[in-house]
Amino acid sequence: MDPITLEFIGRDKCDRPVYKHDGRLYVDTDPRQHVAPKLCTKYGNTFYGEPDTPIDPEIQVSFIPHRITWGVK
Repeated sequence: MDPITLEFIGRDKCDRPVYKHDGRLYVDTDPRQHVAPKLCTKYGNTFYGEPDTPIDPEIQVSFIPHRITWGVK
């Protein structure tokens, strides 16, 4: 499978990072620093859509500028 590059475009109403690749929107549903990304498409391909279909875990992903996480407070 071809790798994809996700570009950060903002945070949704649940403070989850939203990314874009080739016109398709993706969300990291568990953006904690110590957890691997859990990426899904956005329902209806809308910024505030709910998480929809998980991406194939075999797909290699890179992030621009980097993976956005909640961090540890």
